[in-house]
Amino acid sequence: MPETVLVLDFGSQYTQLIARRVRENHVFCVILPCNAPIDRIRALDPKAIILSGGPASFWQGGSPRCAPEVVTMGVPILGLCYGMQLLCGELGGHVAPAAHREFGRAEVRVVTSDPLFEGLDTKQEVWMSHGDRVESIPPGWIVLAESDNAPFAAARDPKRPIHGLQFHPEVAHTRHGKQMLRNFLFGVAKLSGDWVMSRFVDDAVETVRAQVGPDRVICGLSGGVDSLVTAALVYRAIGDRLTCIFVDNGLLRLNEAEEVESAFGAHFGKSLVTVHAADRFLNELAGVTDPEKKRKIIGRVFIEVFQDEARKFPDAHYLAQGTLYPDVIESVAAFGGPTATIKTHHNVGGLPEKLGFKLVEPLRALFKDEVRRIGVELGLPESMVWRHPFPGPGLAVRCLGEITKKRLDVLRRADAIFQEELTSHELHRSLWQAFCVLLPVRSVGVMGDERTYEEACALRAVTSDDAMTADWAQLPDAMLRTVSNRIINEVRGINRVVLDISSKPPATIEWE
Repeated sequence: MPETVLVLDFGSQYTQLIARRVRENHVFCVILPCNAPIDRIRALDPKAIILSGGPASFWQGGSPRCAPEVVTMGVPILGLCYGMQLLCGELGGHVAPAAHREFGRAEVRVVTSDPLFEGLDTKQEVWMSHGDRVESIPPGWIVLAESDNAPFAAARDPKRPIHGLQFHPEVAHTRHGKQMLRNFLFGVAKLSGDWVMSRFVDDAVETVRAQVGPDRVICGLSGGVDSLVTAALVYRAIGDRLTCIFVDNGLLRLNEAEEVESAFGAHFGKSLVTVHAADRFLNELAGVTDPEKKRKIIGRVFIEVFQDEARKFPDAHYLAQGTLYPDVIESVAAFGGPTATIKTHHNVGGLPEKLGFKLVEPLRALFKDEVRRIGVELGLPESMVWRHPFPGPGLAVRCLGEITKKRLDVLRRADAIFQEELTSHELHRSLWQAFCVLLPVRSVGVMGDERTYEEACALRAVTSDDAMTADWAQLPDAMLRTVSNRIINEVRGINRVVLDISSKPPATIEWE
């Protein structure tokens, strides 16, 4: 078991980012809800604990708390924003509404030297996001930093390794926030930073072997990097006792089914089984326009098709899925906080019970960039490892409105042109995702002196580290002009191309 840092989540939008920042320093990190029982916390044997921020006010009744025993465990603790207010309020300080709320950049002045600010200047640009503030720190605590609106921007307990920051070091807007977190991990908590991908692979392989025993495992292969790395890990663990089932649902990108069969067949050999079920999916989706109904229909039909094929392997008792951390976070209030369901994910919920399998999810605690690093560690081809994420429902959630074979073919051809131009301009690897969306919006156009009344295509390209947040990518004007001209001229059915310049949040990456 690697050294573990525990993040207790009080509902902050940045909680997952805290975990990512910790992992970037080769320290394993897990997230639990703030109200996790102390026995569950102790079972993790955390070497340090970080208390996240959150939208609540400490002084209001019913505001979230953690087990009081957390502060007496003797491990280093770092409270961020609400986490600091919680520490101060519970240990004898005073928290109250601030006369001036702080949201955005601020300057803090370090007034007491401390390992937390080792190597940093006295003045630091940080990111504040709070309407309350600490009016007085607990008896005996030391003020470490102050700002114009926060007299206790940072403070600590001199007798115990407990620190509090009123700002957010995990966000990029805090200029030296990463260094502050490194200082906490290595200067305060004295961690070794020994969590590397090679170790994760070895641990994951041993875990799968122990879980599966002599049984067969079935893996639902989608063609994306998540299921590929999952399959590669399981294959390394149990070899030919893995069977990969690839369902061609008719909602794939241009020539994708053939590419998957060729590339994955070469890697897994006889372990790959392809089921061609496009007609079945499209018949079920006929006339459906609601995105959640689409997802549910696709999920149900996938289970039916998958189950029919899986019955051919009576010795298979386990299902391997490429579920990642963001899948879980976006689908349910996974950590007991005020996290709302944004949309359902195909990898989360229900499949094992309905299929009669026990679940194997070796990547469930990882972010996408970590999965890619594991793929490289496993020796998988870069062309597979660096494929852009593709949603489980496929083009059904990029073909807005009714799903028909004709509209899907239009979308495939447009998307293929976009991908070709991104590759030729050497932009593919720099983007997290880029794709076309076919809109059920018709507009008038003129082509060859004739009036047209056809649909519009939206271009979506984003940059991101983990899909939790994303910025729209500023693609070169010349490339966008080429893409637009090619799509309109080469794809019959589209006469207008638009560019999506929305970030996540408030928008999501996919349109549905």
